[in-house]
Amino acid sequence: MPRRAVSRTLLATSFVASSALLASACGGSGATATSSSGGGKNLNIYAWAGEVPDSVVKGFEKETGIKVTVDTFDSNETMTAKLSSGSSGYDLVEPSQYTVQQLIGQQLVQPLDHAKIKGLDNLAAKFRDPSYDKGLKYTVPWIWGTTGFAYNDKCVKSATSWKTLFDSKYKGKLYMLDNMLAAYIAGLQVTGHRATSTDKDQISEATSVLQKQKNILAGYNSTNYPQLLASGRACAAEAWSGTAMAKVVQSDSHVHYVIPEEGGSVWTDGLAVPKGAKNTTSAYKFINYLLRPEVAAKATDDGSSASANQAARSYVKGKAALNNPAVYAPDSAIAKADFLLDPGTAMQYFQQGWTKVKAS
Repeated sequence: MPRRAVSRTLLATSFVASSALLASACGGSGATATSSSGGGKNLNIYAWAGEVPDSVVKGFEKETGIKVTVDTFDSNETMTAKLSSGSSGYDLVEPSQYTVQQLIGQQLVQPLDHAKIKGLDNLAAKFRDPSYDKGLKYTVPWIWGTTGFAYNDKCVKSATSWKTLFDSKYKGKLYMLDNMLAAYIAGLQVTGHRATSTDKDQISEATSVLQKQKNILAGYNSTNYPQLLASGRACAAEAWSGTAMAKVVQSDSHVHYVIPEEGGSVWTDGLAVPKGAKNTTSAYKFINYLLRPEVAAKATDDGSSASANQAARSYVKGKAALNNPAVYAPDSAIAKADFLLDPGTAMQYFQQGWTKVKAS
């Protein structure tokens, strides 16, 4: 299963589940803050599993003398519920981009003091002024990935467009991610619309295209599609970047991962300071530590993730990752890629449409 597949899958129901989840606190023991002055020698972090490498934590502790505790979660909804329960004790959290909007709206995170942050200019251009958090008022991007598609050139000679996944020539050997909003990225963009559209008519048009497409699909698959591509049982498949896809692309010269010319999408996980955080001085020190290129490079070398820090690329030891589009998609390829945002009340249009697609 691709790393982070859980979060991508939950994206389909996240906005519906949020209201229910917010009513109760979710798993994990939580952290206990020990400083009320903001300048203590402790730091409590709530992050995606595997996205803050041990090497980063140990290096920070050695340099600063600050004791770091990292608790992990497996969905944005779990993290949001923990914060909404009150007194979480965390000084930093790591939300994905669409969740940043929700946390801001619920006043669960506080604006960042940019006077205390050094190194934002190291970020890649795509992440310096993102649509989900203009001016990086609340978050500092840490890692990122993409939604695109992959193909096997023994079956598909070359492909650059979502249209490949809608081509009847490959009937029975095409797969789409089993994820509502991921499917609508393709459905909207292949009909000439943005993946961030909340327009009822545009979503309806995408629904019709996805309904027609279903007749030529082998199925919806969010787990072993990289292996299906490598074995030739799939000609092309919608795909998420990440470890599993990257390994297949690296090991099999016939499998290619691409960001479609229509745009695809980009997701990112960043650091935010929760309301009520106690160890804010430690939090800012950690943010600044992560913004250092040689440290950010560890997100790739030790965490198998693409760093949002452009300057870090020259410090990455595993150079193969830099040239693997299933890890680092080329800057030119993601120039038009959308950050998938919280659709708000338009979620009902996606849900209604997806029900029709699955029933067709």
